[in-house]
Amino acid sequence: MSQSIIKVQNLSKRYRLGLKEKQADTLLGQLTNIIKSPYENYKRLRQLSKFGEEADESVFWALKDINFEVQQGEVLGIIGKNGAGKSTLLKILSQITEPTGGRIEIHGRVASLLEVGTGFHPELSGRENIYMNGTILGMTRREIDSKLDEIIDFSGVEKFIDTPVKFYSSGMKVRLGFSVAAHLDPEILIIDEVLAVGDYEFQQKCLGKMEDVSKNQGRTVLFVSHNLEAVKNLCPRSLLLEKGRIDLIGNSFDVIDRYYGEIFGSIDVSKDLRFHPDKKWKDLGIQKIEILADRKLSAEIFSNQSLSINLFYKIKEIHLNTPLEVGFGLFDQQGRGIMAFNNRNFKQEVILKKVEGNILMTIPRFPIYKNEKLSIYLYFGYLGNEYEVLQNVATIKIRTIDYLGSGHALNTNLNQIALSDVFYEIS
Repeated sequence: MSQSIIKVQNLSKRYRLGLKEKQADTLLGQLTNIIKSPYENYKRLRQLSKFGEEADESVFWALKDINFEVQQGEVLGIIGKNGAGKSTLLKILSQITEPTGGRIEIHGRVASLLEVGTGFHPELSGRENIYMNGTILGMTRREIDSKLDEIIDFSGVEKFIDTPVKFYSSGMKVRLGFSVAAHLDPEILIIDEVLAVGDYEFQQKCLGKMEDVSKNQGRTVLFVSHNLEAVKNLCPRSLLLEKGRIDLIGNSFDVIDRYYGEIFGSIDVSKDLRFHPDKKWKDLGIQKIEILADRKLSAEIFSNQSLSINLFYKIKEIHLNTPLEVGFGLFDQQGRGIMAFNNRNFKQEVILKKVEGNILMTIPRFPIYKNEKLSIYLYFGYLGNEYEVLQNVATIKIRTIDYLGSGHALNTNLNQIALSDVFYEIS
């Protein structure tokens, strides 16, 4: 029987929000704040539901009563919506953040790749950072020397290995960061969604390496990703977090089915995206989405109808007349990409002339092949510069028209047919 290398009991993490007092600009204002302080403290005391626990809005539980174990050599997937508590959990397991309550037992060294550049000193070269990370893990210089060539070769940044890391791109940092974490022999490897920064080829290389270190080297991997196909293929068991609590833990297929049941539960023809968890710009970028079938508001699309995504945007004046990259993609309930495209695919230039307006993206004849629900994600940004990607922004319901009594739509070659005549309208 495998040994539990990680054991988590009643783990909780609480944050206090809005505790910073407003600073007064005048002497009178400062005196007023001093006078009000006893009253404000009294109000907070009245909001205590019981000793040691607060029920007011200033308290946010990022994690609450988390319990699970991970066996040696296991690859555990951790999934959930943005804001569910995934990153908080990994930061606690990586000993970056302290928990508010509960107990954690970890038997072995932990190497984490949570954010771009985590664990790197920007002034040191890539080579120097490799030695620094190895030393932190308790390795001798001779042990690091024996791994050095393998680390550099896997990362693909050999030309820049003696350049300070502060000059690396995000992709280069991720490449070197993963290579260091995977090759310096930690017993536990913790990987967050940061791999999404890398290109497809490198992502596949990383997934293969994670499988190798688990099956052939007996190391434990915790893997957080929105790529549910990767989770399904790599992780026999997964954990689903929902609002800081474990919703389900078990077979990855069952857990992913539960997750998609939650995501695809609601269908809206219009949705406000200003407070979407993936929003990078609070008051800019994509503000709202509308879904149209044959130019009418509808989240139910029949085969060979036109499908339109209407985006309401807001940008800064400095971005007027700047080439924009915008597009959307569709995923099925198993996390498989059905299609993804943007204006660059069709060499259509999108340049905005107003700081607020609409971008209408239309597939004239949508070649649906079966009845199901699909999740929409959006991409909006400037070439080589700022961008935001919003996942699971809305859900559409697909209905086929059975022309030939086959149970399928007339056309099944989605990408070839659907993408041949996609067009953009700006207003």
